[in-house]
Amino acid sequence: MVRFFFVFLGLQLTLFGLNMLSWVQKHLVEPWTAMLAQICAFLVTWFDKSAVAEGKVLWNHATNFGVSIEAGCNGIEACIVLFAAIMAFPSSWRHKLIGLVLGFIAVQAVNIVRVISLFYLGQWNMTAFNFAHEYLWQALIMLDVLVVWLVWVRSGQRAKRAEDGSDQPPPSGSGAEPTLAAA
Repeated sequence: MVRFFFVFLGLQLTLFGLNMLSWVQKHLVEPWTAMLAQICAFLVTWFDKSAVAEGKVLWNHATNFGVSIEAGCNGIEACIVLFAAIMAFPSSWRHKLIGLVLGFIAVQAVNIVRVISLFYLGQWNMTAFNFAHEYLWQALIMLDVLVVWLVWVRSGQRAKRAEDGSDQPPPSGSGAEPTLAAA
């Protein structure tokens, strides 16, 4: 547990530090954020043709309302936390890779829902937008990270038990009696 904590903390410090470098911002974060805005605009235009993406802004040209996807809103920080948790937890490299890929997809999918919901909330009610942006979605994104990580840990434990054969019931006649609890 101590090893997990220090590796988790060290990876987060390293990755958040790298995330702050201007080269990383310019060549990775900004293009990712612009692509996220494009994805959101693409999905919104299925229902509302007045939405467009301009750089990192999802904009409604009919209402003149837009949401700018800033640092902390592009899902990268949540993915860093998930990445650090997966890498710090003892597991096979194959299982870690599966967790990283599926976890990234899960976090970004929820983040897309977040951006689109904020886009519509802001056009409807700024008080609701501010509450959802500052409190609700911050908690939900981190809850998503925690749930994805817990599901990943549990799936790894199940796979390990299946490999070891330890998830099989004891053979009949082995002398193992079931334990009954009295209410």
